[in-house]
Formats: sequence, C-alpha cells, structure tokens
Amino acid sequence: MSILYIPEDGFAADFIPFYWQGDYHLFYLKDYRDVSGHGEGTPWWHLVTRDFVHFDDWGEALPRGPQGSQDLWVFTGSVIEHDGTFHIYYTGHNGHLKDQGKPVQAVLHATSPNLCTWTKDAGMSFFAPSALGYEPDDWRDPFVFWYQEAGEFWMLLAARRNAGPSRNRGCTALAASKDLQTWAVREPFWAPDAFYTHECPDLFRLGDRWYLVFSEFSDRSTTRYRMSRSLDGPWLAPTNDSFDGRAYYAAKTAGVGDERYVFGWLPTREGETDTGAWQWGGNLVVHQVTQRPDGTLAVRPPATVLAPFVKPAALAPRPVLGTWNTDGPLSADAVGRFSALNLGPMPDECLIRAQVTYRPGTAACGLLLRADDALDSYYQVRLEPAAQRMVIDRWPRPGDQPFMLERPLTMKAGAPVHLTLLVDGTCLVVYADDEVALCCRMYEHRAGGLGLFVTEGAAAFSDITMLARPS
Repeated sequence: MSILYIPEDGFAADFIPFYWQGDYHLFYLKDYRDVSGHGEGTPWWHLVTRDFVHFDDWGEALPRGPQGSQDLWVFTGSVIEHDGTFHIYYTGHNGHLKDQGKPVQAVLHATSPNLCTWTKDAGMSFFAPSALGYEPDDWRDPFVFWYQEAGEFWMLLAARRNAGPSRNRGCTALAASKDLQTWAVREPFWAPDAFYTHECPDLFRLGDRWYLVFSEFSDRSTTRYRMSRSLDGPWLAPTNDSFDGRAYYAAKTAGVGDERYVFGWLPTREGETDTGAWQWGGNLVVHQVTQRPDGTLAVRPPATVLAPFVKPAALAPRPVLGTWNTDGPLSADAVGRFSALNLGPMPDECLIRAQVTYRPGTAACGLLLRADDALDSYYQVRLEPAAQRMVIDRWPRPGDQPFMLERPLTMKAGAPVHLTLLVDGTCLVVYADDEVALCCRMYEHRAGGLGLFVTEGAAAFSDITMLARPS
C-alpha cells in the first residue's frame, strides 16, 4: 500500500479532518473519474487513522444524491460534536440546477450518534442571501466551530460578493447560530478584495494567535494562511504565507492541544506526464504544523510517516562530472562548472535524508533523483542561494519551459540545509530544515539513481541516508 494514501478505485480530494478521542477521522471527497461506471458526482468517504500510515476504511459516509438533487456532488464541509451528537455541514453542489434558475450550491446538514452512520437532514438547505450582496452559486465549504466568547456557533463559508471586479469578489462569509439549526448571515468575516474566492476555510488557535486557512486559485492555486490575535482581525499575511506549493491544495487542519497537522492532496497530472494539466484529486499528504517564536507557521514531516522506513539502501559514490572528495563528507569544488556524482539506484518508494552546506558565491547545489547513468534524464531538488529558494526541476526540460515548482527558503553560506525527501512512486514530498515543504509529481522518469550536484561553486553533503520500508 502506498505510504501516501490514495483509494484503490479512485482519487482523494478535499480532506475534512476531525480529531476525536485519539483518532483522526479523515473524511474526503472521492472522485472515481468514471462517469460511465460510477455515475456523476462525488460522495464523502471516511478513513480513521492514528499515524497517517495505517487506515481503517469506514466506507461511504455521505452518498451522492440523485441527478436532480442539490447534493449530486457532496462537496467540502466540516465536522463538529455537540451534546453527544456529531454534525456534518457540507456543500451540496449540482451544476445542472443552474439551467432551472436555481442556485448551484447550498449548505446541507447530516447527523450521527457514532461518527459511523450518518443521516441527512432533509429540512435544512442554507442558501446564499443574494439580498445581502452574495453571489448565489458560490456558497460552500462550511466550517463550523463553537465561539466561546460570543456564546454561539459560527460558520465560515467560501463566498463571493455579487459586485465589483470579478477577480476580487472573494470573501469568507460568516453566519451564526445558537442551536446549529437556524443560521443568521452577518457581515463577511474577512473580505480583502484580493482573490477570486477563499475555498475550504479553516480556523484554529495556537497560543495567543488565531490562524485563518484558505485555498485560492487567483494567483497560484495553493493553501495559504493569515494570522491575528483576535477574530476581529486584522488578518495579516506573513512573508511566506503558504504551507506548500502549487501541488498541494484544499488543505485543512486538525489536532489536539498544541499538536496540529494540515491535510491536503497532491494532484495527479493529465496523461501522467510532467507537463500535463494538474487534475482535481490525488494522494493524501500530511504535514505537521509548528509555530515559530514570531507566530508564523512552519511544517515538517510527521514522525509517524517516517518511522516505517528502516531498511538502508546501499550508497556507492561514483563521480560522473567534475572532481569529488569521497573521503568523509562528499564534496565538490565546482567553481566555474557543473559537477555531479551518482550514489546508486533509488527504490520506487524511499526516504532520503541529506545535509547540504555550500560556500559563499555558489550558484546552486542539491540532489538528483532517478538519474540515468549518462545524466541525460533526472529530476533535481535544487537550492538556489542567490534567489533564496528551493526548486524542483527536470531534465530534459521541453523547449524554454520553466522549472516545475519552487518555494522560498531562507539559507546562508556555511549553515547546513537539512533535506528530507519522501518518494512514493510518482509522488515526491521535500522538506527543508523541518520548516518548508514542497510536493511534486514525477511521471516521466520512473527509475534511476540518487545523485548529488554542484553548480558554479562548492558544497559538501553529509549524513546521507536512503531508507526503504521492509517488504
């Protein structure tokens, strides 16, 4: 089974995590991508886990409605417990209703006594109030929580105003309730006039700060966060305001106490090529969220996900280009040139760790993945000190297309950068210094070796390990 969960008969999108009595209940939107075989729409599926590696499959939680129903597509929402009853608030989406002059989206409700068996509430359909300035077809992803200070339940929603520049109408709507049944819409919770929409809102508190999480596709389709000391705002953007890059979306959080995790998905690409369009849904990726002293957030790999990798893979350093010192830490003085070294074959699934230290003036350095012996094809995890970024690239790169993905990364000459790479078939998750994460797909090179490289400078690589899971 894949270390990064994906259903055997479909793809996983939009995880809705809920922590309860030691277990993480992960509801998700299951996309079969097979209308002829499975019909149109997506249901909610239900997994239970404690380590994000082993899962109990509780099956379908919320089935799709029939063709003419509001919830032909059971879209994102949230789970809450109150007085011994569990509540799901979810999005009912049916694009066919637009032809009938009806709203495409509504907030719907279901209840359960045990988190296992769910009953849809036929009496609740909560639509966007157009009279209050909201677009009727964007009213989704309800996030419900008890706001102790106000003595009421609050619901955050992904919504859009019905006036203004189309790109800038996105807002996080707010509704309130005393009984979880009757909801009153109030002024938007957050309306920065910056994005097309704020999908999958999520809210949590660490220490004396609140964090508002949302996903947007106006700029680069990613999950971002804002921070504030009060729910009244202001909601401020840190310098690096995302949890991952372009290939990590619709992420929501859950946890207990100060322990927090963010659950998103690594999308597939059309045609299983490195240039194919990003698709909706893929594999689950879980990052552990940590809080820096200044209140900003960082992510690192969950220890439970790394723990199964205990079988060492042999490393056999073989210089390919340039001169390498293989006595002690592997290093290359590559001033004015490109130098590369091969370390041996990579398992299809593995955990790679390395510590990289570069000298001042170095243009780039990092790891080669699935490199062939001639270095005619490979993937590259590249540190670029001058740009203060980490990049995932590939070779050959068609025409003048840019590299694949990037993330900002603060680094300094002489200070080691600790890299942790999780490889699972076509999935790649890279962590730098247990603070910055970057997901990607690797479709076109399915086999090859692990390598090192330095471009126009000098760098040393130490504590290199490559581990597999026991078969």
